[in-house]
Amino acid sequence: MSEIIEKIGFYFQYPFVRYALIVGVLIALCSSLLGVTLVLKRFSFVGDGLSHVAFGAMAAASVLNITNNMLFILSVTIVCAILLLRTGQNTKIKGDAAIAMISVGALAMGYLLMNVFAAGPNLSGDVCSTLFGSTSILTLTKGQVHLCVVLSVIVVIFFVLFYHKIFCVTFDETFAKATGIHADRYNLMIAVIIAVIIVLAMNLVGSLLISALVIFPALSAMRVFKTFFCVTLCSVILSVICAVIGILLSILAGTPVGSTIVAADMAAFFISCVAGRMMGRR
Repeated sequence: MSEIIEKIGFYFQYPFVRYALIVGVLIALCSSLLGVTLVLKRFSFVGDGLSHVAFGAMAAASVLNITNNMLFILSVTIVCAILLLRTGQNTKIKGDAAIAMISVGALAMGYLLMNVFAAGPNLSGDVCSTLFGSTSILTLTKGQVHLCVVLSVIVVIFFVLFYHKIFCVTFDETFAKATGIHADRYNLMIAVIIAVIIVLAMNLVGSLLISALVIFPALSAMRVFKTFFCVTLCSVILSVICAVIGILLSILAGTPVGSTIVAADMAAFFISCVAGRMMGRR
């Protein structure tokens, strides 16, 4: 045990490891806050679709040689989140079809751009790193960490300030509109915040595994608790713990960071299922 602690202490001497832990905790916190809302509103695959959009935007940024690609990816993903919400309200194109259309189209175009305009010899490695976030979390700059901190603070402040309105919109939009709450406006704000979270999470788990950060903590909390506040609080705690465990295990075992965090989330889900059954809940 002392050897493990000593090894962890050795790695934490390096700034990039500390950056990875800070960003990992912040992303886990933000994704779990709105994850409960997305699961309850049956919008879980919105995160999956927008993550593929972010992959396409990242490919375009690399082709255009954009230095600060995070801001570019963030802008494109937010625009697509707004378009996805508007398209999903169109009677001709239902919500799930719109998500599938944007998701597959962005993923295909991103891979096409990376093939046609390949900047380096290791194309498969670049694609794998982007999709699964194998090492990108360990190459964060101080500027990216600062941007992540600022955006995470904005997400938390938004959730705290509009908690009651988010609660109403999540469970009953008709009632929320009847009480004077602009449900469409808050749905739009939630979509934009989710886009921000997805862009932040790409460096942690990659574009294909982002949905796990949103879905697993919320589902795990729902196995044990029933009230919205308790589920949200439990989801945040589980998500942060799994992120820390995943990052530490990946450092010790040399495994991919994103996949290790998702594996920790899966383990937490199965433990929550067992705990829920022992408590007499289904």
